Amino acid sequence: MAVAPRLVALAEQMLGAAVPVRIRAWDGSEAGPPGGEGGPVVVVRSRRALRRLLYKPGEIGLARAWVAGEIDVEGDLYEVLGALAPLIWERADEGLAAPSGRRRLAAVREFAALAGPGLPPPPPREEVRQRRGGPLHSLRRDRRAISHHYDVGNDFYRLVLGPSMVYSCAVWDDKTASLEEAQTAKLDLICRKLDLREGQRLLDVGCGWGSLVLHAARHYGVRATGITLSGEQAALARRRIAEEGLEERVEIRVQDYRETGDGPYDAISSVGMAEHVGADRYREYAARLYGLLRPGGRLLNHQIARRPAPGGERGEKAYHVDAFIDAYVFPDGELAPVGRTVSLLEEAGFEVRDVEALREHYALTLREWVRNLEEHRTEAAGLTTPGRARVWRLYMAASALAFERARIGVNQILAVRMTPQGSSGLPLRTRDWITPI
Repeated sequence: MAVAPRLVALAEQMLGAAVPVRIRAWDGSEAGPPGGEGGPVVVVRSRRALRRLLYKPGEIGLARAWVAGEIDVEGDLYEVLGALAPLIWERADEGLAAPSGRRRLAAVREFAALAGPGLPPPPPREEVRQRRGGPLHSLRRDRRAISHHYDVGNDFYRLVLGPSMVYSCAVWDDKTASLEEAQTAKLDLICRKLDLREGQRLLDVGCGWGSLVLHAARHYGVRATGITLSGEQAALARRRIAEEGLEERVEIRVQDYRETGDGPYDAISSVGMAEHVGADRYREYAARLYGLLRPGGRLLNHQIARRPAPGGERGEKAYHVDAFIDAYVFPDGELAPVGRTVSLLEEAGFEVRDVEALREHYALTLREWVRNLEEHRTEAAGLTTPGRARVWRLYMAASALAFERARIGVNQILAVRMTPQGSSGLPLRTRDWITPI
């Protein structure tokens, strides 16, 4: 009997829902909704994919099969992910648990028969191992987590991100012609929100490859310090600074925010870094940045946010990190609702003066990164590993859809450390920075 119809019937039985995409199995058979000529198809290349799912039902089993190339998509990846999104988001952890009693047992037996005999294949080498070492968000463990994500080759990131080497949401408008223009607009927007001036001190927490500190030093004349836990990022950032002759104005340190104590700074930026801090450490993070700012200094916190968990406080306590992202992309990363972030900044002493939502901008940015990766897929795999290139393609495409469908968002929060007299130093109309001076 052909394999694909059996796979579709099993999937529908176990998930309790119709399979919304066409499936092709390793024997060449196809089943599912009519695909039409050139329509996307999910390809199950090997029984090994089924053995992974049998022993590890749910998101991790699927992720391992994808990273190993045992499951693939022919055609538009966005179309497939868009059709599967309700199942991915709502049933990610249910796996084989939907049927009950005899129906479940029969389904598992049928699945096992299709998978064939044998133990599950070992996890792909791109997966973070379970023993990560040290308490959650300790200095040692955070360094390892950052290294897993960022120390995979600067050339790989340059291929995906483009010449700007900015790994955070760009800012677009109807006249933006390219990703590079959108990233430059974002860097300049941050500098204007911080009201940077000649000779001021700027601290960039999680500075990446140095793009923001370079822009601020070059165009605003600041003395900038960038900190990162990634050795590869720091090495490239220092090289870029030297090439522009800005060594006297810009310093890059391999350093954690908890190890930084040379304030006061006139301004602090934290762009795409706070997602690594963790809920248990966020109060400490906010207090540390507050202590590093001079009275009247500004903080620009650019951070991805999730929707509040259903069920109020009880739901928030049950929140857990996405299994695929935790295992393959951002180990130990955590997202919080924007309201919680604002509250913690205020509790640290900041006055929050502006919150700008950039959710749709991140979707546009991610689609550009995915396009870069897909256009250079073979080169990308050679610069890192085929598995890691597959991780980034799936992660970025799925994230683009998550931003578009408002599953997650991203916000720039402008906060100030007021003077003892209550002065913020901000203009009466805080959106003056929208028009460049």
